[in-house]
Amino acid sequence: MHYGFIKACAVSPSLRVADCPYNAQMTIEAMRKAAQSGCQLAVFPELGLTGYTCGDLFLQQPLQKAAEDALADILKASEGLDLVTLVGLPVNVSGKLYNCAAVVCRGQLLGLVPKSHIPNYGEFYEKRHYCAAPAGVKDIRFAGQHVLFGTKLLFRCESMPEFTLAVEICEDLWAPLPPSTAHALAGATVIANLSASDETVGKAEYREALVSQQSARLLCAYLYADAGHGESTTDMVFSGHNLIAENGALLSESRPFAEGCACTELDLGRLLSERCRNTSFEPVTDGYEIIPFSLPVKEVPLTRYFSPTPFVPADDTARTERCELILRMQSDGLAKRMEHAHAKTAVIGISGGLDSCLALLVAVHAMKKLGSPMEDILAVTMPCFGTTKRTRSNAEILCQELGVQFREISIANTVRSHFADIGQSETNFDVTFENGQARVRTLELMDLANRTGGLVVGTGDLSELALGWATYNGDHMSMYGVNAGVPKTLVRHIVRYEADTAATPALRDVLLDILDTPVSPELLPAKENGEIAQQTESLVGPYELHDFYLYYVLRFGFSPAKIYHLSKAALGDRYSDEVLLHWLRNFYRRFFQQQFKRSCLPDGPKVGSVTLSPRGDWRMPSDACVSVWQKELDTLS
Repeated sequence: MHYGFIKACAVSPSLRVADCPYNAQMTIEAMRKAAQSGCQLAVFPELGLTGYTCGDLFLQQPLQKAAEDALADILKASEGLDLVTLVGLPVNVSGKLYNCAAVVCRGQLLGLVPKSHIPNYGEFYEKRHYCAAPAGVKDIRFAGQHVLFGTKLLFRCESMPEFTLAVEICEDLWAPLPPSTAHALAGATVIANLSASDETVGKAEYREALVSQQSARLLCAYLYADAGHGESTTDMVFSGHNLIAENGALLSESRPFAEGCACTELDLGRLLSERCRNTSFEPVTDGYEIIPFSLPVKEVPLTRYFSPTPFVPADDTARTERCELILRMQSDGLAKRMEHAHAKTAVIGISGGLDSCLALLVAVHAMKKLGSPMEDILAVTMPCFGTTKRTRSNAEILCQELGVQFREISIANTVRSHFADIGQSETNFDVTFENGQARVRTLELMDLANRTGGLVVGTGDLSELALGWATYNGDHMSMYGVNAGVPKTLVRHIVRYEADTAATPALRDVLLDILDTPVSPELLPAKENGEIAQQTESLVGPYELHDFYLYYVLRFGFSPAKIYHLSKAALGDRYSDEVLLHWLRNFYRRFFQQQFKRSCLPDGPKVGSVTLSPRGDWRMPSDACVSVWQKELDTLS
């Protein structure tokens, strides 16, 4: 399966000015190399068959004829290649000269696309030779074939319709309203730009931003092939600065004056998913001609980077900035809620674990924002049958170092009384044994908040909500859930950030020890040596995997097969295929089964592009069936 991927490249072969046979041969060699490497799309520079810097030689009929003959050679060479190729050349139509891109596939000239915006300023004087693209599309004969000539041409792969290609040329991108805007709205998922952008100080950074931003605005892949070595250096130099961007992300680049080839895989399925969910992206197809072509569908080995932790930036600086921003968002949300509710206290169940630690840190930031004393935070530890000495100690030290109120309420007797009421054996470690403790804890917190004129701050995170790893009407419930938009993999980094910036060595040490403590609800009795008996990730699976699955299920709506494919690319060095598939099955099963808990979540701030609020980004019936997804998972066994 191709999973919506194609491999593509932007190439700047060496050329000789006005030597069309030589330039055609260099292009053919590059085409063959691209096809051998698995590329299905190759984009070459503007006027690459003649050279961009021919000057008044463009008006010479011999050069025009040589360019046409060179294109015929390329057409012949392309017959045995499973590749769409775009090359640049001058084309004379009805006595006028146009700067064109020729679209070639397996011996067929699919179309000729003329340049729309002709620069005539600074070092550019193209209007001396070329006309701007005329309106409409016409049928002409060129290089021995009948071909459509015009700007409103879309080239669509019949075997992979998500691969729909359109073309613009150099200055077109730099214009106030690039033709690619209309191309994308008409259905193009891939925009190819044949360019001859000379190099000047600072231009590379601007060019890079321009390409990336256009790909983001149009929700498309954008390939920019730049003229390079061999162009005349009489007044300019050309660096072969090739760029490939996808939805705002720069995937591949050949730096100026480097090797002159950028190559990567394009995820066209991801682009279609983005467009499907974006209601501002409204199709407009007026006047466009769709030209079909055929390429064999094949699996594309992935070389582009897929982060194993899509919620967590790999770069230290970016990760620090994200942690700081999320803490501000969480604390601002809590501060506003406390202000509106006229709450006197923030009541938090503090367990000595990661999530309650983060919730407490957020509450501290919120109180600073409100100008309230730390004593207005009431942190409550509620030991019972599974509480360990380590987590109990860490909870108390953390509260002492932060200067908040700390209270211990042993709930063992209350839980025993409750068990007696419902006939639950204290030696039966079933779901009732676990959930009974969680609900008693919530009861204590809610009533304590009522008594102190406060509100209960929820601690559950986004990953737990996705898996339903919460006791319904227990830790599932609060008056404001500050962690509801933060996945577990990111919780760890935010707490680590707080440790790195801690005011005292003791605060840093306790935060680091909390990070080292296994994730657990501590609802089963501890082992004889006092260690935690119930470790969450051994029961529901590694949060690293579940956060990866969560991101691609919710953010892009990918199929289980594609998510499994991506997980092997991103995490296959750490987990076997069997383990990846096992926990993916588990994710889908729990995600569908546990929606009823998410349908009645407390309020909480959205902090990222993935969230599960039933009032915002995720609306799903609580009784939806998983069978469609399960059937596809069964094919992966």
